Amino acid sequence: MSTSAVADDRYVSLDAYRGFIMILLVSVGFGFGALKDHPVWGAIAHHLDHVPWEGAVFWDLIQPAFMFMVGVAMPFAIAKRTAQGATFRQNLLHVVVRSLKLIALAQFFTIVNEGKFQFGLINVLGQIAFTYFFCFLLMQLRFRWQVVAAVLILAGHWALFVLFPGPEGPFSKTGNVGSMIDMAVLGRVSSGHYLTINFISSTVTTLFGVWTGYLMRSPRTLGQKMKILAIAAAGAFAGGLALSPFNPIVKRIWTASFTLYSTGWVLVMLIAFVWVVEMRGYRKPMFPLLVVGANSIFVYVIFQLFREGIDRSVGVITGRFEFIGTLAPVAQACATLAVIWYFCYWLYKRKTYIKV
Repeated sequence: MSTSAVADDRYVSLDAYRGFIMILLVSVGFGFGALKDHPVWGAIAHHLDHVPWEGAVFWDLIQPAFMFMVGVAMPFAIAKRTAQGATFRQNLLHVVVRSLKLIALAQFFTIVNEGKFQFGLINVLGQIAFTYFFCFLLMQLRFRWQVVAAVLILAGHWALFVLFPGPEGPFSKTGNVGSMIDMAVLGRVSSGHYLTINFISSTVTTLFGVWTGYLMRSPRTLGQKMKILAIAAAGAFAGGLALSPFNPIVKRIWTASFTLYSTGWVLVMLIAFVWVVEMRGYRKPMFPLLVVGANSIFVYVIFQLFREGIDRSVGVITGRFEFIGTLAPVAQACATLAVIWYFCYWLYKRKTYIKV
């Protein structure tokens, strides 16, 4: 297969990567959470759950990857709309309406999950609504000014926490400025200590995706693109680790160091998909991922609203796989995931794609 790609090529690797992320998102750790104390499987379970506070494991990379891929899609989507005759004002209106839809959907999920009306924007769709809008505005700037804006956003976010450290220190779990804002505005702090103002720094995560989308659309050869992505990943790792002694890596408050460090890993995963799919030509094995990636919003809706019901129904048939012993929770989670995947496959075969 050729190692070059023209700007308008459809990258199967990007769709497969999106599907991979969505499968992880709805898998609920593939059931390994029940095995966290197991002497053998506990090591895997450790990486399939969020760290309590500081640091990062594999599971902490899912949301950054999700938000990053939103950014990757933006240059492709906006270029397509512009080629069809859309003006800046029309594109802006499209972005605003879509952001409002995402906020409404996030609010609906919050109400369903809480069982009462409770406004909140920590849901990933609510966060994406802001980062999507702000990134569209930043995309109107020249690249160098986008970089300057990204630096200022991360520095401003860091300064906000340092200048208003709260009673327990700037990066504490419950006394930081973000939790104080949520308490003052919403009257509560999320049980997981996630903050509404995370959208400030996570805008840079999505912006990294935008830059990657621009790169993938460029006329450079695929080999050149891979080198640039590798250099960017190394730089993101170095930046995140260099900041971590002063600005700890904490996903739940999306610190600047976490933004950079997680982006490094997200880029590494993307490089792996591009290498396997585009450079080595292994496209057919990606089909299960493409089915999910084609309907990412639908998958997320199923996960939020119906996964527990599907899990109970599947459990009636499988007996929750108790007959296989230790790995029963893993088998049950995979069986539930298979049912969700089939729903996506049913839509995929009918060329039906649910979008917001």
